[in-house]
Formats: sequence, structure tokens, C-alpha cells
Amino acid sequence: MEAEFWASARVVMPPPGKTSVHLRLDSDVLEWFKQGGKGHLSRMNAVLRSFMDAQNGPRGHG
Repeated sequence: MEAEFWASARVVMPPPGKTSVHLRLDSDVLEWFKQGGKGHLSRMNAVLRSFMDAQNGPRGHG
């Protein structure tokens, strides 16, 4: 990579309480969430949290 790339590179860490993961999804599922516009990853997290809460009962989260 060029030195120019590294001159403007920055480390991006997930916000506190969040973990970055690699996830394989069905293409149609991802596209459906993306159709809702910006924030599709947050919506996906909300759906997963709702499922978790339905299985285990609500827990405190930040």
C-alpha cells in the first residue's frame, strides 16, 4: 500500500459495549435490511436482541 494511504489511516474501534464480528448472512436477508436505509446493522442488532429477550427474558443493556 502507498504511504499516502497510511498517512490518513485511522483505527476504528467499536463503541463501548459493542463487539465487531464477521457474519455470513443470506444475501436476501441483508438486502432486505439495507432497503430500510442507514442504520441497517443497528436494526439487525435490535431484531437479534428481541429474539434473545423473548428466549431468556429482558436483561439490562447499554
